[in-house]
Amino acid sequence: MHWSDMPNGACIFWLNGMAGTGKSTIARTVAREWAKKERLGASFFFSSGQGDRAHASKFFTTIAYQLAYAQPSLATGIHKAICDRPDIQRQSLQQQWKHLILEPLSQLSGSSQPQSLVLVIDALDECDDENDTGLILRLLSEAKTPSSVRLQVFVTSRPETPIRHGFSYIPNAAHRDFILHEISNHIVNRDISALLQHEFDRIRMGHRLPMEWPDEPSLGHLIQKADGLFIYAATVCRFIGHEDSYPPERLAFVLEGSMEEGSPTVQLDLMYTKLLRYAVVKDREPQRTERLLQRFRRIVGPIVILFDVLTASALGQLLDTKPREVERTLESLSSILSYSDSEGSPIRLLHPSFRDFLLDNRRCDDPRFSIVGDNAHGDLAVSCLDLMSRHLKQDMCSLKLPGSLTSEVDPSTVQRYLPNEVQYACRYWVDHLQRSNVKLCDGEPLHDRVHVFLKEHFLHWLEALSIIGNMHDGVLMVKALDSMLAVSDPRDFERFLFLGIRRLAPTFSKIPLQLYAGPRTAGFGEWNFAMIGYSAMTILCRSNEV
Repeated sequence: MHWSDMPNGACIFWLNGMAGTGKSTIARTVAREWAKKERLGASFFFSSGQGDRAHASKFFTTIAYQLAYAQPSLATGIHKAICDRPDIQRQSLQQQWKHLILEPLSQLSGSSQPQSLVLVIDALDECDDENDTGLILRLLSEAKTPSSVRLQVFVTSRPETPIRHGFSYIPNAAHRDFILHEISNHIVNRDISALLQHEFDRIRMGHRLPMEWPDEPSLGHLIQKADGLFIYAATVCRFIGHEDSYPPERLAFVLEGSMEEGSPTVQLDLMYTKLLRYAVVKDREPQRTERLLQRFRRIVGPIVILFDVLTASALGQLLDTKPREVERTLESLSSILSYSDSEGSPIRLLHPSFRDFLLDNRRCDDPRFSIVGDNAHGDLAVSCLDLMSRHLKQDMCSLKLPGSLTSEVDPSTVQRYLPNEVQYACRYWVDHLQRSNVKLCDGEPLHDRVHVFLKEHFLHWLEALSIIGNMHDGVLMVKALDSMLAVSDPRDFERFLFLGIRRLAPTFSKIPLQLYAGPRTAGFGEWNFAMIGYSAMTILCRSNEV
């Protein structure tokens, strides 16, 4: 807060710390304070597995939109930039920064006392493209353009190498750094103690427990086990205070075992392992335990690698699993996963450290719970292909007229014929395929599944992408499929398929049924491009020869 009141200070404040040290909580707190003072220019909270919040494609457009509302004097310049460049949302991050933010700022007249607006950017390390994180930092460091509005940037992240590398290219005078996990232990422990006492007061009242619970030694032991990580304390409190639990019994369970030395996350990892054993295997017969472990891997494995959130119902449809099985699994893990049985409530990880734990077999040393990322992505890619194969068909929304516009399709119609789980499959099956690290060549288990889907549903898939407004992403996905094909000369594939689909994307994105139209309605040459591209795809998926 002191930094934000320094008119000539560094334009970027970098708060970095390990997972679970409270960075996002601080980011939300200071954002609220600056909003109260009408100094919050914009905010963007990156979050892995949260759709558009997991990458930078909408970062600067979101910042510009919020800045236009926070500072009306910027709105005119931003509006002009959008009118001059209608495709600005498809342009590079550099162009978006330059035209939507930097130029509107520079067009404002200077002032002896410029107004200061703060941008809050949380969890930059969760942006899925390391190149984008460095680029964002470099561009933001250019924000000291003289004008009547001065931008200050508050950034939080883990101290990951790409981000530290990005700051190395920024002059020291342009950024101020603060390392959260280097705060004195007695200060952090005091704050964790305050959190635990507050939560235990609530638990004690809700469960009508005696005032002396918990005793001081138990509280001290819990603070010691937290080892400076607020996420440890918060997760333990959710576990102990569950409405159907007996808190003293659960507290005793958490405190079992001695302190172990090791990595900074060793106590957090032990706690996650304990909670999983309690939820899945505690006091159960071997046969039932194995069924529950299979259900855990089948349901929780996909949750930690999803690229966007889904409801329990949508996840069940995607995995072809009974909704009640999904719900029971989520209920047993309520201290780790956020879930509500209310309509439309998505499943969320309460903290990304749980994802990190499950996907790293060095941290999750119980193989019954460890998730192998490549395999999980491959399995989910198959689930997506199966789901799309069951739902996709020509004119799936019953538009009927070849000239029907996507803009005329009622959202309720789209939702009825393309529910959330089908939209997810259409948008992300190629991403899951990429993350499975397979090559689409003969002998690979996924090869035949992909080939059959493309042969039967390639155009149906493009139609669905057009209807849900993701045709541009479809072009990129076709390009990604190209990179996974084991062909002797991929240039032929690019020439026929990638260029053809890219050329037609603007038409198909507005008029999806033109995908099936002949030369008379689609225009000379366009139909040929689409069908040649489709043929090239089916041939190349069958063979390594062009």
